[in-house]
Amino acid sequence: MVKYIYILLGIYTCNEILRIMSNIAKKICIVGDFGVGKTSLIRRFVERQFSDRYLSSVGVKIYRKVVEVNGKNHQEELTVQLVIWDLEGSNKFKKITPTYLQGASAVIIVGDVNRQETLVHIAEHINIFLSINPTGLIVVAFNKMDLTDEEKVSIIINNYQYQEQERVIAHYPTSAKTGLYIDEMFEKLANRIISGVEG
Repeated sequence: MVKYIYILLGIYTCNEILRIMSNIAKKICIVGDFGVGKTSLIRRFVERQFSDRYLSSVGVKIYRKVVEVNGKNHQEELTVQLVIWDLEGSNKFKKITPTYLQGASAVIIVGDVNRQETLVHIAEHINIFLSINPTGLIVVAFNKMDLTDEEKVSIIINNYQYQEQERVIAHYPTSAKTGLYIDEMFEKLANRIISGVEG
């Protein structure tokens, strides 16, 4: 016999209720210096689009995407709504960035492999995020891989490992133009966030 429960004037089976309840929303911030390609990374992931035209974010822009992740013990699939906050990278905006980082489960910190100064600033972004969300997860994206050679990127990744930061769970060489590692990056974060919620 199938049991039904009434929720908001609707009739659902137990399995349907579990699926409804499993749609969890989690905030992820994307930070980095001006012009490193934050918006392009997000648009590639959310909208499957890329434009060579420079896309400048003013203040904050919020995107949403639902992804499926493995549940506890990989026995069920859960849906997670990623609420992705694209934060402006200008020096003027950096003064108020901490306000927008509050409540984030994770952050993706983006550097441009062709601009050394943006890579140097990654450590600063890590420290700011952890000062507000000490248990948050961090992924570092070495972006614009399509504009450089693999040997150079390999050196960069070796130089910027952040092994002393246990909250940094991964580094990815990315390209918004080709889509390199973008899905993997967001999916890894979603899975780690959920495993932390269930744990």
